[in-house]
Amino acid sequence: MSFKLIFNVIGKLLTLEAMLMIPSLIVAMVYRQGDATSFLYSMGIILAFGLPAMLFLKPDTRDVRAKEGLVAVGLAWVLLSAFGALPFMFSGATAFYWDALFETVSGFTTTGASIFSQVEHLPRGILFWRSFTHWVGGMGVLILTLAVMPKISGRGSMLARAESPGPTFSKLMPRMTDNARLMYAIYTVMTLILTALLLLSGMPLYDSLIHAMGTAGTGGFSNRDLSVGAYGNVWAEMIIMVFMLLFGMNFTVYFRLLRGEGLKAFRSEEVRAYWLLAIGAMLLIAVNVLPRFGNFLAALRYSGFHVSSIMSTTGYVTADFTLWPQFSHILLLLLMLVGACAGSTAGGIKMVRVMLLGKASLREVGQSISPRKVRLITLDGKTVGEDTLRSVLVFFFIYMAFLLVGTMVASTDGHDFVTCFSAAASCLSNIGPGLGLVGPVGNFDIFSPHVKVLLTFLMLAGRLEFIPLLALFHPAIWKKGH
Repeated sequence: MSFKLIFNVIGKLLTLEAMLMIPSLIVAMVYRQGDATSFLYSMGIILAFGLPAMLFLKPDTRDVRAKEGLVAVGLAWVLLSAFGALPFMFSGATAFYWDALFETVSGFTTTGASIFSQVEHLPRGILFWRSFTHWVGGMGVLILTLAVMPKISGRGSMLARAESPGPTFSKLMPRMTDNARLMYAIYTVMTLILTALLLLSGMPLYDSLIHAMGTAGTGGFSNRDLSVGAYGNVWAEMIIMVFMLLFGMNFTVYFRLLRGEGLKAFRSEEVRAYWLLAIGAMLLIAVNVLPRFGNFLAALRYSGFHVSSIMSTTGYVTADFTLWPQFSHILLLLLMLVGACAGSTAGGIKMVRVMLLGKASLREVGQSISPRKVRLITLDGKTVGEDTLRSVLVFFFIYMAFLLVGTMVASTDGHDFVTCFSAAASCLSNIGPGLGLVGPVGNFDIFSPHVKVLLTFLMLAGRLEFIPLLALFHPAIWKKGH
């Protein structure tokens, strides 16, 4: 275990985090609401820890093994969140550190769950930092570090592999730094296009930036108490709805489009299943809520937006869907668990895992009927290895175990089952709003400190897909020679 390499990487990441606070500092200085000093203090403290580690802890190796990659990613996300919470404390936005940490982790993990019942009274610099954490965390903080600091290591793919969502990690270009830069270039361009379209829809510049960052990172923090619904702007809703679905797709699709493959870029079983499920859910919920809205187009407007929001794990809302019929609740809850595509900025179990679980189940049924027949599981015409299937099964087991434990711990506060279960599912799948008391008009401040800490851990575990965070608690990873 090369601790110098690990802490050198973390030092670079913390230094980068301090630099990433500059846009929020500028916003705070422009609006002069008293939060500029909170960023200056935070940046000073972060640099005091980050710069020495970056400058003086010279790595004794450039070879990032799997073990170093897991530890670096796990510690980096914990420390990034811990220091990123400082502006909330210094500005007085939160009175307790665990609340500031909850909000920050919710931002970086692109969850969007909040302890604030009212956000419109918060300083604009703090609100900008709150949403900017979505944008930074959406593509991955280690991926961003690799993009801007290419000499971070000799084998950056280990860091990317430990941080990237999905059961597999594929390189689009030979060098990892080129991959990182390409992904962030696509990500940035899509964010800028979304910002421009929201401006054209009539949304103010500041609000457009806030919602573009929240949509791109599939996070869902808004600067309005009623979220996107506060504007009553159909065009803005439609634009955000489309982009939520686009950011929920595997970014490999956009790379293939840039390479000139045209419609071939969309020839993916996962992408087809993603769009079929989204469209099917929109239509089913529209029919279910039709009596509430009076006509099908209005029902489709609201069902389409919320299916896109929940399935992409963004969490923006335009209506209180907790008032909808139970059928819609159950369908939305299932979409929370499934999530979007692997290789996107979204959370959840991921479509490809659900597909592989379904195919594995069908294979087992067929194997019981014809034991001697060899059955291979394929995806996009390629055979899926048994190691990949095993990792999917392990992920699903860990996910369900965390979900049940989270629900039980949340229930110690005495809230109803729907509230506790959906709160745990929302944090684990990095969605934001749940059902019951944590629905669109509620917030997570109803929970006691120990439950908030547990939910904070669930957000981190869900974003990192368990292994990098759980590896920190495994004794073998800290032993020499392993």
